[in-house]
Amino acid sequence: MPRYPRAFLTGFPHHVVHRGHDRKPVFAADADYAYYVDNLIEQMQVRGVGLYAWCLMTNHVHLLLEPHDEPDALSELMRVVAARQTRYVNRLERRSGTLWEGRFKCSLVDRDDYLWACCRYIEMNPVRAGMVAAPEDYPWSSFSVRSGMTKADVHALPLLPLAHGTDDDLSNYVAFVRTAACPETDEAVRTAVRRNQLTGGRRFRMAIEEKLGRRMSALGPGRPGTGRGLNEK
Repeated sequence: MPRYPRAFLTGFPHHVVHRGHDRKPVFAADADYAYYVDNLIEQMQVRGVGLYAWCLMTNHVHLLLEPHDEPDALSELMRVVAARQTRYVNRLERRSGTLWEGRFKCSLVDRDDYLWACCRYIEMNPVRAGMVAAPEDYPWSSFSVRSGMTKADVHALPLLPLAHGTDDDLSNYVAFVRTAACPETDEAVRTAVRRNQLTGGRRFRMAIEEKLGRRMSALGPGRPGTGRGLNEK
């Protein structure tokens, strides 16, 4: 399976996945998750990075981040948060060595056509894994926060609006998450981030190539078949 160089741009969502070394657990207790969240909040504020969606699984993390001013801010954020988590776990377990499986994977996301689909993919991870029956039942993701189904202070991660931030937009997104997922779209999102490709079609690829000045690889010719873009209602 070919892998491509990662691309970072300001003003675009980036789907980030970071896995534990040898797929081993990164989080073993609530305090581990909370420590990661606290550091993520701090680094988002320090480095000017916004967040659309997040989910902390037992042995990996999913984040949908957007650097506002400096494209390298995203890499620096991930470097600091990952390093702190490694030191934290090593200290608790009286061990040494790496906690993570190398560099994180990253996919630039077409906001118009794939933002909602990517957020749903991230927030439905615990359901697909059989850990919970519904996304709001999982405490370590953005869905329970966005849908207003939790009051836990530890989840105080600020979220960027998925559309215009109105109640109708929120209701539409919550309903979208609860609809039957499109396996083809989920696989496309999964493959794109695994290969550091673009999550988008030909039009998006051409726009990103112009900005970066180099060739990129994207999912395919257009919008996800049954996916939902930012501007769809």
